[in-house]
Amino acid sequence: MPVKEKNRKATKKTPPTQRSLEVREIRDDCVVMKDGSLRAVLLVSSVNFALKSEDEQNAVISAYVSFLNTLEGPVQILIQSRQLDLDNYLLSLTKLEREQTNELLKLQTAEYRQYISELVELGDIMTKRFFVVVPYNPLTDQRRNFWSRTGDLFSPSGTITLNQKQFAKRHEDLFMRVDNVISGLSSMGLRSSMLNTQSLIELYYNTYNPTVSKNEPIVEVGKLKIEED
Repeated sequence: MPVKEKNRKATKKTPPTQRSLEVREIRDDCVVMKDGSLRAVLLVSSVNFALKSEDEQNAVISAYVSFLNTLEGPVQILIQSRQLDLDNYLLSLTKLEREQTNELLKLQTAEYRQYISELVELGDIMTKRFFVVVPYNPLTDQRRNFWSRTGDLFSPSGTITLNQKQFAKRHEDLFMRVDNVISGLSSMGLRSSMLNTQSLIELYYNTYNPTVSKNEPIVEVGKLKIEED
């Protein structure tokens, strides 16, 4: 291969990661996909099913079946496992130790900080978070069956730009669907909270950049600078 051709290939600009994602933007507490559909994400609490009595387990199962029957469209249930980050907690303990005037309490704080530090080093402490993703696309919801609509969650097609009126209408309908999902989750004894714009950006940033995000946390949404192609 000629040297010039090699140089041309080496200097060719690599497409940004954003072009490979189906996410167009995050705004007004929802995710706007390239196909014009919207997503809302709920952070949901959990229940320890194994520790419940048989009657309680049957009640949970019955409530879950009722929840599924009340859904107006498909949802995604996502479980995210991450290593528990205790760096900020350890820093707060170090600060507390320095500010402590009582020598006994200062010694106890130092021992406790050392214990937590050694515990983290000995094994990976994992934390789990549970999410329910609520999608909304009036076109696919009306024309396709359940399995086709579920497939659209994973492989949306085409790029559609929504004007402000279209976005406002879909945003309103999405939030009505979110209210129904929250109500259904509440019937199972689960607490849920919809992620706002800042939380959504942090979720996607941490998910796609698990290593970088530990050293470079995302800034507040108002301070972000977005460069468009």
